[in-house]
Amino acid sequence: MPSIYVLLFSLYWAQGLPVGFMTHALPVILRHEGLSLAHIGGFGLLMLPWSIKVLWAPVMDRVGQYRQWIIGLQLLMCVSLMILAYIPIDQLQHRHVLMIFFVVLFVMNMAAASQDIATDGLAVRSLNHQQQHWGNSVQVIGSRLGFIVGGGTLLWLIDVWQWHSVILGLALLVALNTLPILFQQQSSLHASQPKSRSRFDVKAYLCDLKIRPELWAWIGVLLSFKLVDGLSGAIIKALLVDVGLSLQQIGLYISGLGAVAALLGAALGGLLLKYYSRPRALCILSWLKLSTLLGYVGLAYALEQQYRMAPWLIYSLHALEDLLASMLLVVMLSLIMHYSRPAWAATDLPYKCRSWRR
Repeated sequence: MPSIYVLLFSLYWAQGLPVGFMTHALPVILRHEGLSLAHIGGFGLLMLPWSIKVLWAPVMDRVGQYRQWIIGLQLLMCVSLMILAYIPIDQLQHRHVLMIFFVVLFVMNMAAASQDIATDGLAVRSLNHQQQHWGNSVQVIGSRLGFIVGGGTLLWLIDVWQWHSVILGLALLVALNTLPILFQQQSSLHASQPKSRSRFDVKAYLCDLKIRPELWAWIGVLLSFKLVDGLSGAIIKALLVDVGLSLQQIGLYISGLGAVAALLGAALGGLLLKYYSRPRALCILSWLKLSTLLGYVGLAYALEQQYRMAPWLIYSLHALEDLLASMLLVVMLSLIMHYSRPAWAATDLPYKCRSWRR
């Protein structure tokens, strides 16, 4: 029977595959097939389920078992990918083909976002306090691997193989990552869900928040973190173009090295939590992450003064930022898991920002 770490790795890898495809590969594929920027921008709506999944998370908390939800949703992801493989990608200029393509992708993305809800709930209930730091390292590594395979690797393979074969291969990977949860019996999980209920008791949920005021302070930390992270991320990507890096340099050295650094950071983040408390690790890594942002301030200043900075310095700065961001993400997720209430495991954890993983 698979260990909880193997189980979580497989589940987060499975959900990372379609997200990597949607965020990294799809825009390039659509542009390559001649779609307008307006059409490509419209496909951004496909990520909406990740932003609003908290709306149906309470249902998954109260009805059924997380294991049942995960198995059903990953099978739906497989079926969606199999249908996607048979849609003629070279005919997306036709409105009806484009609409079918959009609907299938939306169903796949809805399934992936919902699987994340159930997987987060399962992680909260199955990991004890001593396991949470490694559990969250596994979570970040699995998700990042999914982004790499579903994004960059898929784009590379499409140049070698046909669309049909590559997407069926993606469906096979999701199916293989379903095997650990199939072999994991519900009785072997450390804690099962409470007895199913027919509705989400909003009053009970809010009353529980009221008697724990530290949760409101913690939500403030999350929102401020997301705001800074989101604003800086967009500016940094534009800055890399402004300093003269080519798309090939950004793709290979920025994205490639960044992905490797992020995987390393996920492992180091779990190791750090063995020696430092979560709040202390959060403070240390936040200051270190701030130092890399100051490095980008220096890069912007050099651009204004028309100084030419060596590309390897820019690559190193970005790799360091990705390393620290991944370590910080592990710490943040461990703290979120610490504050998540077992009775509302799948409802509380979707407040974590999925954008942090991309």
